[in-house]
Amino acid sequence: MSTITTARRAVLLGALAAPVVAQAQGAWPQRPVRVIIPWPPGGGADTVGRILFARVAEILGQNFVIENRPGATGTIGANAAVRSAADGYTLLYDATGLSINPFLMPHLPFDVRRDLVPVFLSAVVPNLLVVTPSVQVRTVQDVITLARNTPGGLNWASSGNGSAQHMALELFRQMTQLPLTHVPYRGGGPALTDVIGGQINFFFSNASASTGHVQSGALRAVGHSGTGRLGSLPDVPAVAETLPGFEAYEWNGAFVPRGTPAEVVQRLNAAMNEAIAHPAVAERLAGLNVGTRRNTPDEFRAFLEAELTKWERVIREGNIRLD
Repeated sequence: MSTITTARRAVLLGALAAPVVAQAQGAWPQRPVRVIIPWPPGGGADTVGRILFARVAEILGQNFVIENRPGATGTIGANAAVRSAADGYTLLYDATGLSINPFLMPHLPFDVRRDLVPVFLSAVVPNLLVVTPSVQVRTVQDVITLARNTPGGLNWASSGNGSAQHMALELFRQMTQLPLTHVPYRGGGPALTDVIGGQINFFFSNASASTGHVQSGALRAVGHSGTGRLGSLPDVPAVAETLPGFEAYEWNGAFVPRGTPAEVVQRLNAAMNEAIAHPAVAERLAGLNVGTRRNTPDEFRAFLEAELTKWERVIREGNIRLD
């Protein structure tokens, strides 16, 4: 399994800084901007997007109006954005599904690489490998050993077929060659409830959603799907410490339709870089366990390309279908 690419790591570690774009008088935006979020209100992308665009609106002096258009695992809203005028007045604020759906839905009405221009990678969130506290495992190696010694393997929850958590599980299964049975739920909330209750014992859960449960003792976290250590859970190691190269994030970021003027892309990128540096925004994102760093459109494009390549391979090798 190859390790993370140099270009992608530069985004995650913030090795490169975004250029500052001068705010020329009369430049975009001169009227309110629509931000399509193809996910329901209250979810991770919606929560982070609202925090960021409230600050971006203050920086650029125009309203950024959030429009939730959920459905078909994000493809309805994404398609609406792709078909919008490429004038800078419709943005797409999307998430991990954008790098997974092309390989689960071969007849998508748009091409992610061709039809969307990456602007800013605003959130990178690892998943926590959580277990029911009554299960006697403390480490990732304990989980691997238990799975190998359990007839029929382990039942393992996900947030749904094709979800980021399903992909994390499948990557884990492929790297360990363990007998794991995927049990898809309709969302992360119901899955978390059943892991806490012991109806199912294992789950890769979005860290923003599950950290509080770990801190309260309702769940045990034995690893996380990023690198290094998490500020909110410093004693939880990365799964990669046991399985080198294992990384599986939830992410979200801003896109514009192909053909949008480069000046708009650069100005929006500069404003979003400024927004994440604002102390109030940084504090709120840290409280949600959201990792974010300064980045350029080219860095986001490199990150997205690495995600597309990885999930295409995992889906193909796992023969995953949305049946």
